[in-house]
Amino acid sequence: MSTAQGRGGPAAGVREPGAPDLWVVVPAYNEAASLPGTLAALAAQEDTAFALVVVDNASTDATAEVVREFARSAPFPVELVHEPEPGAGTAADTGFRYAVRAGARLLLRTDADCLPARDWTAVARSEFGRGAELLCGRSVPRPDERPTFAEARLLPALVRLSALYGRYRAAHRGPRFRAPYVLCHGHNLGITAALYVRCGGTPRERLEEGSEDVTLLNRAREHSGRMVRARHLVVRSSLRRLRSWGARRTLLWYWDRRYRPVDTEEVHVR
Repeated sequence: MSTAQGRGGPAAGVREPGAPDLWVVVPAYNEAASLPGTLAALAAQEDTAFALVVVDNASTDATAEVVREFARSAPFPVELVHEPEPGAGTAADTGFRYAVRAGARLLLRTDADCLPARDWTAVARSEFGRGAELLCGRSVPRPDERPTFAEARLLPALVRLSALYGRYRAAHRGPRFRAPYVLCHGHNLGITAALYVRCGGTPRERLEEGSEDVTLLNRAREHSGRMVRARHLVVRSSLRRLRSWGARRTLLWYWDRRYRPVDTEEVHVR
């Protein structure tokens, strides 16, 4: 395992013979408690022919140590990158660009409190193989958090409804877009390295400043019509924000950050 700082890394686009063409990016801020589950889910993938880069976003806990320990027995190459500037979008962009410089052709992202399904990388590779350039996967609650009926059914339905509303918003429509607006979760998306570079990538901003996944989606839509809403590309996500904030504030948060906690540290629910 090697480590790097910020946007540093290998020379641009250089991929060693036999090196993985698929890279998984996981931003992490103070996720020492949740990250082991995510890493275990990645190690249990049916297709492990990928490389992993975890971006430690200035954590003050043992996040980096968790990654180093995992790397000792991981079934794929593991890179630990340090990004001092706060923000999920910033950390994700650092990870994506590190992977691109390492020679990645295909990119996947999940978050450090999520559990990708066992066929997650296999499904993504299959979709890319059919010509997709952007994959927007499905998010379901983590079963180990014992979701209630409302958490498992009603809230996801509201999220889908908000995405339908988003399709008709003026900001998401217009001749510059080559594909329709779709629901896209930052913790479950895939994009080709070529499209990532072409569209400008993920915005480097703080989590409370905007939805980096929506911005990336719209940037990609301006450059490609080959995107797929892949419902069989599944990641199990945590309910911790919903349970900490409640349904109303959580929905307002995802709706253009119409709710923001007074204490910016509360944005990073742990």
